[in-house]
Amino acid sequence: MLTNELRYFLAVATSGSLSTASEQLYVAGSAISRQIQKLETRLGVTLFERHARGMILTDAGQILANHVRKSMRDMEYALAEIQGLKAVRKTLVRIACTDGMAFDLLPGLLARFRQHYPGVSFDLQVGSAMQVAEWIRRSECDVAFQFSLAPEKEVEIIAAWPAPVLLLLDSAHPLVQQSGVAIDDLHPYPLVLPEAGTTIRQLFDLSCRMAGTFLEPAFSSNNFSALYEFTRHTPQAITVCSHFSVLWRARLDAMTLKPMTNTSLSQRTLQIQVPGSKHRPAAVSAFLAMAEHILGEEHGKWMQDLG
Repeated sequence: MLTNELRYFLAVATSGSLSTASEQLYVAGSAISRQIQKLETRLGVTLFERHARGMILTDAGQILANHVRKSMRDMEYALAEIQGLKAVRKTLVRIACTDGMAFDLLPGLLARFRQHYPGVSFDLQVGSAMQVAEWIRRSECDVAFQFSLAPEKEVEIIAAWPAPVLLLLDSAHPLVQQSGVAIDDLHPYPLVLPEAGTTIRQLFDLSCRMAGTFLEPAFSSNNFSALYEFTRHTPQAITVCSHFSVLWRARLDAMTLKPMTNTSLSQRTLQIQVPGSKHRPAAVSAFLAMAEHILGEEHGKWMQDLG
């Protein structure tokens, strides 16, 4: 909340006149003048140029006025969000993501959020990387989760974490105990890959070219659920994904994530994106805060397990 000094300062800065500020605040002009002088003394700067025609902000005064106005807007937003969360009845939050995150990550996050805010509903749209990027730029969704190889333009990045391409295989697979797994080590095993054109397939194919090798998949699909289940039910099969794609499911199914030595497989990040320059509803802000907290914690655990 604003002190009297700042409240009086802002009234004069806005009206440009002591007399007008006095009428608006129902406070004597002399009292307002004393408070402004007190503020100038405390800051050690002159905030107004005093003229017969009124009070004009100095450069220092303009900086302070901008800061006070921003603080007031932030306070208004915070109060609105608090009231909004208390008053939530039926709110729809629109989420967009690429296929890998619709398998385990987002269903888990959305279910956890609704335990606290059952009045919030979600619509989840799954598309290609290009589609998701276009949806968020056009504000056709409130939040996007996307694996990216480069910073996205015209969107705000709420949070980002490294999302290297990892091997996903059964915990009893021979490669689990092998140190330093490289692309060439995958030849003897059934390989399960996403379709060409996805960021993960682009990085995998690039690593194969850099290693001077060719690997033909035993099974490929544009659906991660199909890739995952095929890998689970095929002896010694291997697929590739991020640790975020199977955040909780891999533990339940006794599957192991294993990094490879190829550095080109470490170029992706998982980004939480929102439309740029847009005030967010209370439910969206609350969901973003929860998602960032959970994903940050889970990523930290994975890094610790990695050693």
